[in-house]
Amino acid sequence: MQTASAFPRSRRSTCTAKYASQHLLKDRKAVGISKGSYLRVHYKNTRETAAALTGLSLAKAVKFLEDVQTHTQCVPFRRHNGSVGRTAQAKIHGVVQGRWPVKSAKFLLALVKNAQANAEVNGLDKDELFVKNIVVQQAPKMRRRTYRAHGRINPYQSSPTHLEVILAPLGAEVPAAAEEQQVESIEACPSISALHTFRTTR
Repeated sequence: MQTASAFPRSRRSTCTAKYASQHLLKDRKAVGISKGSYLRVHYKNTRETAAALTGLSLAKAVKFLEDVQTHTQCVPFRRHNGSVGRTAQAKIHGVVQGRWPVKSAKFLLALVKNAQANAEVNGLDKDELFVKNIVVQQAPKMRRRTYRAHGRINPYQSSPTHLEVILAPLGAEVPAAAEEQQVESIEACPSISALHTFRTTR
């Protein structure tokens, strides 16, 4: 008689197609989405690189990632900036610390281009796309071991990453309010002196 296995199923086999920012997605055909799970790239470097991309147009995002790989532009480090060196290239971002995480830039560039292709399949113009949202999450650490002196063994872990990129067209400008809906002028409101007189005569 066979019994059920005591070991849980692999995380990879149970990975669903849910998106961390699906509350932003009212219409899947109006955006371009790309997602990667358990990517072998450092979480902290990727998080800072993705933060620098948020809000950029598609062309600027691609140019920035290509420049990072050639060390023409640096990625500003704002949160995970412990022991990060200083560079003059970070001044344009308003900080002093920066790096050139080439592997993170390659992974993000591949996802951005995949999201662009998905957006074009949905009939969107690539010239109007911008990076609406990027989600970077920590995946379970992958564990190995390294052998030290005197017979010791230390952990040797990696920090993989879950990534999600959403491209969307720029929204239309909000029209100005009509004149009858604008705030009434100050003359229509009671003056401070009138209010003071009302309070002192009570």
